[in-house]
Amino acid sequence: MDANAAIELLKRIIATPSPSKQEEGVAGIIADVLERYRFDVHRKGNNVWSRSKNFDERKPTLLLDAHLDTVRPNGEWTTDPFTPVVKDGKLFGLGSNDTGGSIVSMLATFLELGNRDIACNLVFLGSAEEENTGVNGIQSVFPELGKIDFALVGEPTGMRPAIAEKGLMVLDCYARGKAGHAAREEGINAIYEAMEDINWFRTYRFKKVSELLGPVKMSVTGIEAGTLHNVVPATCRFTVDIRVNELHTNQEIFDTIRGHVKCEIVPRSFSLNSSSVSPDHPMVRRCVELGLLPYGSPTTSNQAVIPCASMKIGPGDSARSHTANEYIRLDEIREAVELFRKLLGN
Repeated sequence: MDANAAIELLKRIIATPSPSKQEEGVAGIIADVLERYRFDVHRKGNNVWSRSKNFDERKPTLLLDAHLDTVRPNGEWTTDPFTPVVKDGKLFGLGSNDTGGSIVSMLATFLELGNRDIACNLVFLGSAEEENTGVNGIQSVFPELGKIDFALVGEPTGMRPAIAEKGLMVLDCYARGKAGHAAREEGINAIYEAMEDINWFRTYRFKKVSELLGPVKMSVTGIEAGTLHNVVPATCRFTVDIRVNELHTNQEIFDTIRGHVKCEIVPRSFSLNSSSVSPDHPMVRRCVELGLLPYGSPTTSNQAVIPCASMKIGPGDSARSHTANEYIRLDEIREAVELFRKLLGN
């Protein structure tokens, strides 16, 4: 599959809605392509994968993973999100950038190199439920892939190798008060109780700052309280999004927070820790040889839940993800196909 065929495949993928948990249509498209090129196809739920034709257990195995799901359309699209449109060298459509470009460029590379005798085995995986970190995504199939020595996780990085990425922890926080009539000096206002803790989340700075990922970042992203204008609210619930660098674990961050705030805090998960790979790893060194400069990524991906060394890399720009009128440039896909083949073919 050349780059032009990869672009045409991406148009088919855009035209097939695939929100998290509903990726079956796109999984079927990927399976059909693999079968057409005479690769064995394995499928579990909406995850689909295949191995190199000359798979050799004595060689190291490299995983090419790109997620098939998208977020739901948001913002004010000026075109139909599910109708691929090419304009001014850009392909518009939901999932084009996140992460359709990685799907088709990795798949094109796999179809080419999976037929050849190269230094490593290749496994291509189109994974489900990445956007919502669902239990039926990559975590559910990773044990069935066999021993994986290294993974390339396809995400829009401008084809720069992201050798570290921030972890994610989301907290639901509950400030407690006492209901009363707003016209009288009654009750304890839970909103006022929450304000002190919210200000702490806004101003506190963890001391360990990463060279690659910078500081831990905490953002209050939602707040809910009150029922009637004349009732002092007894409960105020707010949500905190926390992006953790590789110098901390999520548990360490949680323990620190618990020692500083008075509200009840409930973590949704501790599982999405920060991840990183050594700059001296052969794959990272190979990227540098090709002129691809490593960096640290502030966003979270499948790297957070896979139990092997990994690196995030793919065409596109993370700033376009989850936005209206999402697009990827056609030359980004062509460049990615060429770079992936250079990266893995040697």
